[in-house]
Formats: sequence, C-alpha cells, structure tokens
Amino acid sequence: MHFNSEPYIDSYLNSFDRTRHFSFENSYPLPEKRDIEEMEDMLIDMLFPSYGELDGQEEFRYIVLQCVDKALNALLRAILLAFIFEYKDEKKRELEKRALSIVSSLASELPQIRSLIKRDATAGFDGDPASKGIHEIILCYPGLRAIAIHRIAHFLYKQKVPLIPRLMSEIIHSKTGIDIHPGAQIGESFFIDHGTGVVIGETTIIGNNVKIYQGVTLGALSFPKDGCGLLLRDTKRHPTIGNNVTLYANATILGDITIGENSTISSNAWIRESIPPNSRVLTQLPEITIKRKL
Repeated sequence: MHFNSEPYIDSYLNSFDRTRHFSFENSYPLPEKRDIEEMEDMLIDMLFPSYGELDGQEEFRYIVLQCVDKALNALLRAILLAFIFEYKDEKKRELEKRALSIVSSLASELPQIRSLIKRDATAGFDGDPASKGIHEIILCYPGLRAIAIHRIAHFLYKQKVPLIPRLMSEIIHSKTGIDIHPGAQIGESFFIDHGTGVVIGETTIIGNNVKIYQGVTLGALSFPKDGCGLLLRDTKRHPTIGNNVTLYANATILGDITIGENSTISSNAWIRESIPPNSRVLTQLPEITIKRKL
C-alpha cells in the first residue's frame, strides 16, 4: 500500500515563502544536525580521549592527534557550510580563510579550554560526595558534558560563527536536559549537579566556583523593545552570579540583577532583585499536615 503525494504537492509548494527567512529554497546546504551531533562526540573524545593500554609516549601522541584532527576538521566543515549559507554573496575562498582562521584560533586555545574543563570536573568531584572519582564525573555526569560543549560553543559564539554554536547548545540540551545559551559567560570551576531543567540565558555572567542544581533558571524578566516595538537583542537581560555562589534546586533568578559573591539561594526561591554578597536567601517552608489513614 502506498499513498500518492503527487496530486497535493503543487498546493503545498504554494505555502512556501520565498524569502530566505522561511525557506531554504535555492540556498546553499546547511550543516546537518546529525553531523553536528557526531562532531560533538568527536569534541568530547578530543577533550577526554580513551586510549587504553599504550606503548610509550609516541603512541599516546598519535591517538590524541587523531582525535584532535578528526574533531577540528569536522568543525571546520560545519563552520564553512554555515558561512556559505549566511554570506552567500561573498567569495568561497574568503570564507574558507575565515573558517580556517577560527579553527586555528580554537586549536591554539585548546590547552586553556581543556584546563578549564578539568577544573569543572574537579569542582564536580569536590562538590558531590556521591562521586567516586574524577573519571566518574567525566564519564557519567551530564553537567560536565554540557559545560564542555558550552565552552567550545562560547568560543565560536565570540568569533561570530553563525548557527553552529546554537546548534551545538541545542543538541547537548536535548541529550542532557541542560539549556545553556552559547553567549553565556561562565567562570572557572563551574559545577551543575543532576542538571535536568537548568536554563542559562544568553547574557548571563557566572563567576568562579559556582554550583547550581537541577531546575535552576537564570532567565530574563522581560524583553525590552525599541520605539517601534521590536525586541532589543543586544542588551543585558539575564543575571550576574558572583563567585562562590550556590543555587539550589528550582531557584529562579530573573532579570539583569546580581547575586553577590559567597551567597546561597535556597530551593524554589523566586528572585527579581539583586542580592548583596554573603547572603543566605531562604524560602518559607510550606505547612505540612500529616493525618493517619482511616
């Protein structure tokens, strides 16, 4: 049994808007989502390669080189496709040079990026008594995977790479339940415990040694508009979290406010104004009534 779509196709095609905002018709191909997903796995392998038994330093160097080469070339192809789609009127050769320059800059920054992610892993181990070692944090914790991908996506975001950073963040979001916009600025030794339902907005700034739990939202309170009623997209609209802050489960922090350093925000808190340093924000416990079953 087979359904014949031919009689319906012309009517359906008429629904397509010919502007590039709503149709990819007559455009260059975009990066495939499944290719970006595979690339993310390559990036994780690059950051934490599995190499088993090795016969000396040369073999270790060879295996790591293969991981780095595979990941960065996949990234290069993705960036180039995004550039060609976004800047289709520019010469391909110039776009190739820009893409290669960005990947070269990332390759130069890899030692610093990996060092940051190692400190994130250490913060996970130090902050969770249930973990048995750094290797468990690396292999098992979705928070670390989300942070690792974010640190690379944030680098690409700062380089103004179109589409790819957001694709990376949304793919890792679908896998981990952790939604970090690639524009968010995150300091050293950042730990997300459990992680499901965490949302971190584009203009969020997070200091060093910050720990957050599942369900935390660092969001915008409202969206400012210009005189024509259009959203202002380049304004600070998300919170700034100071150093050494802990945000417990389901805390909601909204707007361009500051949570002062060394502060602790309790579970289920709803905060729309700045909190001074060294504060403990508590929510009133609900009244619980226990009755014996009849």
